[in-house]
Amino acid sequence: MDRRKVHFLQLALLLLIVLGWEFSVRLGWVDAFFFSKPSDIAVRIFEWFKSGEVYRHLWITLAETVLAFVSGTLAGVALGLWLALSPVASAVLDPFLKALNSVPRVILAPIFTLWFGLGMASKVALGFTLVFFVAFFNTYQGIREVSPVVLANARMLGASKNQLLRHVYLPSATSWILSSLRTSVGFAVIGAVVGEYLGASAGLGYVISQAEGVFDTTSVFAGIVVLAVFVVLLDVAVSVVERKLLVWRPAPGQEGGTV
Repeated sequence: MDRRKVHFLQLALLLLIVLGWEFSVRLGWVDAFFFSKPSDIAVRIFEWFKSGEVYRHLWITLAETVLAFVSGTLAGVALGLWLALSPVASAVLDPFLKALNSVPRVILAPIFTLWFGLGMASKVALGFTLVFFVAFFNTYQGIREVSPVVLANARMLGASKNQLLRHVYLPSATSWILSSLRTSVGFAVIGAVVGEYLGASAGLGYVISQAEGVFDTTSVFAGIVVLAVFVVLLDVAVSVVERKLLVWRPAPGQEGGTV
């Protein structure tokens, strides 16, 4: 389907939802105390940006997200490479990693707050735990999916361990790692916002939490909208990076050539 047509349909659906919401509240079908009105939400967002109040919160959430994303991805990729290439270490650590991955991250937030305080460190730690396992499992699987035939041919040609890592293992895992980046960004944002929501002095999660505390539904929805746009922009940025790094990959439908 033509991309412009898709964008048009997306915009039409968004307008339909917003207008339906607006008139449902205005006509009294929906209680404004619980849902507010899109027009009031838009005004509140405009006031936030006009006064500059929201920029500090956006910056803090962005910094927490980036730190959690980068540190979690690097650590997950490094451990994934090591365990995928070390069968003994993988066998020993496998049950421990699975046990850690099964722990709900939300229950770690209060512990991290006790350990690291209400500042940025506790939010980065929570985001790290979410991003780390996504990067780890994708890297591990990507290395394990390397074709044995390719490995055997490379070894026959005299490739060293470093050459195998650089020219065989890493290229094989690259698609797996990059395909997980968009998911990792979402998890990094979740870690930052949930941490702010449970205990912080700034950030988008803090803004939403404070608004809920005084039953200000307009500010709650305004914070959610700003957060949604924030995540979409991050996703677009990651998508651009992914396309640049995977420019060598054939487009869908071209892998098998023409028939």
